[in-house]
Amino acid sequence: MPLTHHFLIDGVAARFGWRPVYATTTKVDALLTEQSEAAYRQTADHTALATAKYTNTLSVQPGVLDVRGRIFADVLYLEGVLAGARTRGLAPELIQRLEDGHELTVLPADTVRATATAHSSSD
Repeated sequence: MPLTHHFLIDGVAARFGWRPVYATTTKVDALLTEQSEAAYRQTADHTALATAKYTNTLSVQPGVLDVRGRIFADVLYLEGVLAGARTRGLAPELIQRLEDGHELTVLPADTVRATATAHSSSD
């Protein structure tokens, strides 16, 4: 790839907030480790907030609905990636992993339903 073309791609990616593509698993593993460590550092804050805020069955529901909404938006974006992967005939293992993302929306939806059921049975 010509050097000027490479810089143009980098510029467009930076403008739209796209992450660079990593060609080695070492770089991917490093990024995943960094993201995980950042999330675990915030665990104490999340735990303190959750124990103070979510004191009964129905108070859990808005938080789960919010999480599901954010996951759902990301899964819909991943569906576009999945369609592209299928169209281009990429590896079946990759396509299977992308398809597995749908379960991420189902589990929080089941949790929301469970909060409604638990609340109605406690009345």
